[in-house]
Amino acid sequence: ARRNGAAAAGERAVTASAALRIVAVCAGLMGAAGVALAAAAAHLADGGRLATASSMLLVHACAAIGAALLAEAGATRRRAGLIATFGLIVGPCLFAGELCLHWFAGTSLFVMAAPTGGTLTIASWLVLALAAAWPRRP
Repeated sequence: ARRNGAAAAGERAVTASAALRIVAVCAGLMGAAGVALAAAAAHLADGGRLATASSMLLVHACAAIGAALLAEAGATRRRAGLIATFGLIVGPCLFAGELCLHWFAGTSLFVMAAPTGGTLTIASWLVLALAAAWPRRP
């Protein structure tokens, strides 16, 4: 059965609002973790890995918010823009999580966790670029 336009638009608005809230929560947590890791890196000996993890989280927290807003504003294809957004959350968290776990516990999340997170992050940036290069039609 076909839905009427108003109902479909209302559902998209609710979905968009929920997606933006999820991104904001994730970005807030990434930002807080990034600041905490920066402080740890500044005060702990040999905190280079923690500084790298901090940078990845802080930069991509901002990038995820920007990518989500671009998708919702129509500057990118919405679905591809949101896929890129969540990749910009998951990839850096996986990368930073691996660095932190290795530094603090001397173990790994799984084999190739950091390269997997890094590759996902790079791919997400490329998806965002493509989503912006071919925005949705008016």
